[in-house]
Amino acid sequence: MVAAMGGFALEDMVLKVAARAMPLGQVLVIFGLQGMVCFAVMARRRGEPAFPAALLGWGMAVRSGFEIGGRLFYALAIALTPLSVASAILQATPLLVVGAAAVLFGEGVGWRRWLAVAIGFAGVLMILRPGFEGFDALSLLAVAGMIGFAGRDLATRAAPQSLSNAQLGVAGFAMLTLSGAVIWAVTGGAVWPDAAGLGLLAAVTVLGVAAYAALTGAMRTGEVSVVTPFRYTRLVFALGLGVAVFGERPDLMTLLGSAVIVAAGVYTLTQRRRIG
Repeated sequence: MVAAMGGFALEDMVLKVAARAMPLGQVLVIFGLQGMVCFAVMARRRGEPAFPAALLGWGMAVRSGFEIGGRLFYALAIALTPLSVASAILQATPLLVVGAAAVLFGEGVGWRRWLAVAIGFAGVLMILRPGFEGFDALSLLAVAGMIGFAGRDLATRAAPQSLSNAQLGVAGFAMLTLSGAVIWAVTGGAVWPDAAGLGLLAAVTVLGVAAYAALTGAMRTGEVSVVTPFRYTRLVFALGLGVAVFGERPDLMTLLGSAVIVAAGVYTLTQRRRIG
């Protein structure tokens, strides 16, 4: 899980750099197509169809819609806002999933976990600071991305169990391609990548596919309650990369808000429902 989170943080960093040299929509389309090919090859090597009929069901359509929104808005957040801020806000996704699962599916969430969810979202507000001088409206892109990813995670319940991880990977990167196409259609423009650009596109694909594979391995071989809290290491990697590569200097409120989100998330994920 730690390797997966490091890979995703590096993927975000490379994506942010690539978006400075090429239109973001173009980068996402190429990234998505390359990722689709990688997972399609994995599926075929296992004797599975890359695009099974199960991908066209209603449940997958809902999941795909949320994933498009999540990937689209989070990619914009990475490109237009500090990496450390976008990554910090994204860490509230599990908290939103817990709260929404209680409301939509009637899952047992005691008052302690509800309090942790509320505290976690207070951490998001500490980072956003709506109505204050430090408020940046572009940070709401990360909030929209967080909502999209939370919806995707909730809708995954409706995904057919027959779909393999490789087939879900094909579907996920297909949604990334569509997200890029939407951005590209709005912004326009196209740049023929030079050697450096091709290197960035290759790197973001390798990192994205490897991180996804590591995440899948963690969730399948480890105890979910043990490995899931390590998702928050992504924030540590993102903060370090933001400072080292982009010269970001997160202020005190951003750091405090990040700490609140992580603490609330870890508590929520590690508490058993029976103790609320």
